[in-house]
Amino acid sequence: MPNGLLLLMLTGLGLSGGSLLAFAGAPTETEALRLIIRGTARSSLILFLLAFVAGPLHSLWPSAASAALLKLRRWFGLSFALSHLTHAVVLVALATRDPALFWSLTNPANVVTGGIAYGFILLMAATSFDAARRWAIWPGLHRIGLWYLWISFVVAFGKRVPANPPYSIALVLLLVALGLRITAYRRKRAAIFAPR
Repeated sequence: MPNGLLLLMLTGLGLSGGSLLAFAGAPTETEALRLIIRGTARSSLILFLLAFVAGPLHSLWPSAASAALLKLRRWFGLSFALSHLTHAVVLVALATRDPALFWSLTNPANVVTGGIAYGFILLMAATSFDAARRWAIWPGLHRIGLWYLWISFVVAFGKRVPANPPYSIALVLLLVALGLRITAYRRKRAAIFAPR
């Protein structure tokens, strides 16, 4: 079995197992849904960051490990899509089960911006396969989608920092990932425009 497919399957098993543990351990169904929402937000962030930095890491520090990470980039992206779509399904379940709680935790603007993010996730996942790479929109779609999702994560985790400082760890990881991408981009441009 290819490593990428194994990664996707392990992500699915992890999401299923985590959800079962949440329902088994939480005192109420609503609390179980909230645990799964928090868990999938974190798993999605990790998988997104692995896809986000795979190229820059290999560009800056080529090695067997960075090459392996780069080879799995598409699968990290698909695993992220699976994790975050699970997050969306559970959000809808919470909205259905306890609408008052759901709307106390979010607002219509967040639903719209989140909906745009999910649109990008679905399009990026659909165009991650070789046959779809022939679409002319593919390179721009992934680039725009990556940055939109990065900003979405910064906003989503950043607004929680004042009430819950450990969320700053997520912000630090996102900023480090940004730094890696900028550094790799600048090095690539410097190499292109260097005098021959």
